[in-house]
Amino acid sequence: MADTKREIERKFEFTSVKAGRKGVPDLTGVGPIAADQETGTVHLDAVYYDTPDRRLAAASLTLRRRTGGQDAGWHLKFPIAPGVRDELRAPLSDTVPQTLADLVRSRVREGGLVPLVRLRSAREVRHLLDRNGCLLAELSTDTVHAERLPGGEAANWTEVEVELAEEVPARLLETIGRTLSKAGLKHSDSPSKLARALVETGDLVPATPPAPPSDTGEYVLAYLREQRDALIDYDPAVRRELADSVHQMRVATRRMRGAFKTYRKVIDRKVTDPIGEELKWLAGELGVDRDQEVLMERLQGHLAEVPQGLVMGPVRARLKSWNRARRSGSRRRTLAVLDSPRYLVLLDTLDALLAEPPLLSAATRPPTKTFPRAVLRDYERLSGRIDHALTLAPGEERDLALHEARKAAKRARYAAEAAVPALGRPSARLAKRIKKVQTLLGDHQDSVVARQALRVLAAQAQGVGESGFTWGLLYGREEALAQRRERELPEVWANAATPALRAALGG
Repeated sequence: MADTKREIERKFEFTSVKAGRKGVPDLTGVGPIAADQETGTVHLDAVYYDTPDRRLAAASLTLRRRTGGQDAGWHLKFPIAPGVRDELRAPLSDTVPQTLADLVRSRVREGGLVPLVRLRSAREVRHLLDRNGCLLAELSTDTVHAERLPGGEAANWTEVEVELAEEVPARLLETIGRTLSKAGLKHSDSPSKLARALVETGDLVPATPPAPPSDTGEYVLAYLREQRDALIDYDPAVRRELADSVHQMRVATRRMRGAFKTYRKVIDRKVTDPIGEELKWLAGELGVDRDQEVLMERLQGHLAEVPQGLVMGPVRARLKSWNRARRSGSRRRTLAVLDSPRYLVLLDTLDALLAEPPLLSAATRPPTKTFPRAVLRDYERLSGRIDHALTLAPGEERDLALHEARKAAKRARYAAEAAVPALGRPSARLAKRIKKVQTLLGDHQDSVVARQALRVLAAQAQGVGESGFTWGLLYGREEALAQRRERELPEVWANAATPALRAALGG
């Protein structure tokens, strides 16, 4: 994996030629800055790469090959928040390093990367130090020459960049910004040099905000685009093994599948059903590693609650070896799925669906007419599954019925969340209440899965002469927890959608 650096910075530009001639003032004495030291000028030469149709630029990603300075090499930058980016670095080479190419595959796919813009900069560098001589920030004044490739328009400008050193509070940027503002500088409108180069060379027109949705079809499509974008955005996060990324990528697949079913009178299921099956395949493949991770965390957490005197035998060691065996190769499997032609075809198919959506007649109706019916239909479906489960005697059949109710709860919640932009607070309140039902049912199902694992672990332990006492103790705890959740379900469900809330939603 490429080296990663969290970059927190602000870009400024001079508001007038006069301010530019004066330059950036000495910042000694501004906040904790005790010294403002010039370190010289470096010359940087960077070529930025993108697909011919600018997919990386559209997502505010930058991929460049840069020479000059202390960090010469390939750099890939992901936006995290305004003024905050993760920069991944790889050594210089003639072609895009595979580690970085993999991270943009969900966008590039089979499109290929080509040189887009060349930026040559003369960078005057100053170090802002505290009273102990420790670096607080680096201030750079860049004189930039940009040209489109191959042989296109050119542009020149000067900009000032302030980048914080590691572990320096972000409020220092605001303090510096106020001082620079008094000296005739303002925050730059461009998030990056590449973005400015594309605009100033006439290659990119600043995007205008889309018009708000009006009919049902536009609302549904906006929701589907949001999930498609989340799927693509979380792909590199999964490859980088960032926290919760697999879970969020799976959620995007589920939300999209749910929307296809919930809004089947809006968008043609003859087209979306096959796509839904491919999304189900993807979620299943991603879940191999994630489900085991969640299960292991649960078992370790419950084991930690057991008094030491009741832990009999090498319980922790067996749990760790069991987990290693189940997760062996799962990381490679996940990456193989994300690199597979089947996955890339799925992404292309989603793009095609959203470009030419198979909308039905209900798509032209007002959302206040169609959304309540769709949401309440999924609510009634959930209601039926819960009522059925609660009529069954405790045991395997009831566990399966509650698991089906959990899946219905997810769909009903996602339906209500998708309707929030059109229906507002009543839909948001319904989604919040159904989430509580989903959480309870999820804990119950996790207990079912945990008990299955504990039976396997107990059998393995007994097979080699180890005590099965602790495994049985954990099993009993899980069984008691599941029974408690079943007793809580009627009350939690009764609060999920009161008559007043249903009436407000239109039911």
